[in-house]
Parts: sequence; structure tokens; C-alpha cells
Amino acid sequence: MCRLSAITASDYFSPMETIMALETMKEGHDGSGLGLMLKNLGGDFEGLKEYPILSGICSQKGMTLLDDFMKSKGFRVKHMWTPRIKPMPGIQKRDFYIAKAYEYPEEWRDRPMSEKEDLLMRTRLELRAIGEPDQSIFAFSFYPDVLTLKEVGDPLEVAQFFGLDKSDSLKAKIALAQGRQNTNYAIYLYACHPFFIQGYASMTNGENTAFVPIREFLMSRGNPGYIGYNSDSEVFTHILHYTCRTLGFPLNYYKDVITPLKDSEIEGRSDREALGLMKKSLRPLCIDGPNCVIGFTPDGTVFMVQDSKKLRPGAVGGVKGKYALMSEECGITRAIPERDQSTDIYPMKYDMVIISPNAEEVTVWNQLRN
Repeated sequence: MCRLSAITASDYFSPMETIMALETMKEGHDGSGLGLMLKNLGGDFEGLKEYPILSGICSQKGMTLLDDFMKSKGFRVKHMWTPRIKPMPGIQKRDFYIAKAYEYPEEWRDRPMSEKEDLLMRTRLELRAIGEPDQSIFAFSFYPDVLTLKEVGDPLEVAQFFGLDKSDSLKAKIALAQGRQNTNYAIYLYACHPFFIQGYASMTNGENTAFVPIREFLMSRGNPGYIGYNSDSEVFTHILHYTCRTLGFPLNYYKDVITPLKDSEIEGRSDREALGLMKKSLRPLCIDGPNCVIGFTPDGTVFMVQDSKKLRPGAVGGVKGKYALMSEECGITRAIPERDQSTDIYPMKYDMVIISPNAEEVTVWNQLRN
């Protein structure tokens, strides 16, 4: 299995807090990789909120290809961050790990954000297509105020490899970290959680046995971003995006889409008519776990949701201004030891835990009590 570690807070914190919480759950992951995604950035990026950040890995050849491509598209580098690498046994260093903040091309600067989001997604996909055949470019995310790091190796050692334990250059108000890579394919960086598309991100512990029909449905929607699927868990991010951004549904409907109620249960909902239509039309997006999913939305809302089987661990706890969403209670204790443990939340099959932006409030939404 994997282990998931997420923190959302009103103040900036070091991503090492998330990594150390993950380390307390080490018996639950095999140490084969780390994926780290930061949102609402501080440190070097605190004053660069409006500029999209391209996060990725390049070879020498790939860096040249990337720079030439971005210049040809009219993007200009505003700021570049690279980790101070500390060599670690068992971690093979690649040529360049980058997070580049760019100015938009001049003709795009006054466009609506939705149009900019489409531009950023297409640009990232083009870079992926250029670099994927020879692995000269890995492009993980391209979006304002979001930064992604991924590498193969033990999560704590990868964090030390990136120098996160010795630097204050990276801070965030939201951090998602997953220990272990995908279990169903060879270890590959595009299979490493968390996954991202246009402001939406998620990571998963579990097995998506309904992967093929979900993938086929998503790929039939005509969205160029619904590709890749080196991991069967990437569809959870795309379902989130499709539900909230494409269809415009509120976040709690994500739970109704992936784990629809029985017809008899729907009758108890005030929105029963809409829910029934949604269940019929979006039936291919129903998941068949076991899965625990943690994610965030563009406004900084963070959530945890379980599938109907509830066979993967998950817990949420904290204090106003700082909450942790973890696979295990010990992860919460490591991140927020001063909390009242009696208020910890263990979401069950009908529950969705939702933490508002800036960790102001935590609520448990239940499908049966709408």
C-alpha cells in the first residue's frame, strides 16, 4: 500500500513537516518514491502568485528543448528555483530539477483565467510530448502558485536529496505528499502521485479496479488533458476536474459521482431528481475501490474521501488554522501534536471531510444527510 500525508494551514510551513509525518507511517509504504505538491507558496515564490510555475525534470538536451520551446511560445522566465542537491546513496541524480515561474506571453496577459488555464495545460502537454519518448523532459504541473517535486527513492531521503531539510526557500500553506510509487506498472515518474490538472490535484491509496471504464469515459470527453494514465489513480484527479470545472458541480458532488447512492438512499435527498439523473449519466465514473483520496481545488479547499468499501485507512485532525489529513493517526500526531485527539475524524463510506481555504473550518459532509 501507499501512505498519504497532507497538511493545510493558515501560515506558511516547511514541506518537511509533511515528509516527517509520512516518515512516521513508513511501515505502510515501500520507500520506492516520493511525490510532493505544494500550493499557496511562500519562501522564494511568495511574491510570484500570479505567475505560472512549470515544475519538472530535464536532461541536458531536454533543458535546451524546453527553453527554446517556451521562448517560441512567448513565455519569459520571471524566476527559477532549483534544489541544492545532496547526493544520497540509491538516488540517481538527473541533470536538472526545475521550478520556473514565467510571465505570460504578452497577448495572453489580459485574457480570462479560464483561457490562461487552457493555455498552460496545452503547453505542459506539448512539453510532455516532446520529452516523453526519450525522457528528456518530465513536466508535472504548470500553474500559478503550485510547485511539484517527484523522484524515485525513500521519501525522507528524497527530501534530503532535494535539500528541503536545510532550506527555507520552499514553503507553502498546502502540501500533499505520497510515499510509494504506483503498484500496477513499472516505477515511472508520471505514475507518481499527486496528479494535477488546472488547479485540481489528488493522491490515492488503494486500487482502482474500475480503471478501464473510467479511463475510456474520460478520454471520450474531448478534453486534451485527459491522457497519460500511467497510474490507475490519475483518473481520480480527472474526475474531480470534470465534476467541478467542466460540469460546474459543487465539490460534495464529487463524492456522489464516484460513490453513487442506492436508489432507495437517493430518495432521502432533497436534490433527489438531479442526483438520479447524475447517477445515470455519470455511471461510468463510479469507482470500485478500495481507495482513500486526498486532494485540493483551485480555491485552496482540501478534502478526504473514501470509497464505499472503506478498506484503506484515513484520518483528519488538527486545530483551527492547521489540519492534517493522513493515512494514519500517528501522522497527524507528528504534524499537530497539540490537537485534541478526541476530535479526530475517521471518514466512513458516506463521508467527505472538507477543510475550507486557510484551514479555517473542517466539516464532514454525509451523503445521506443532505
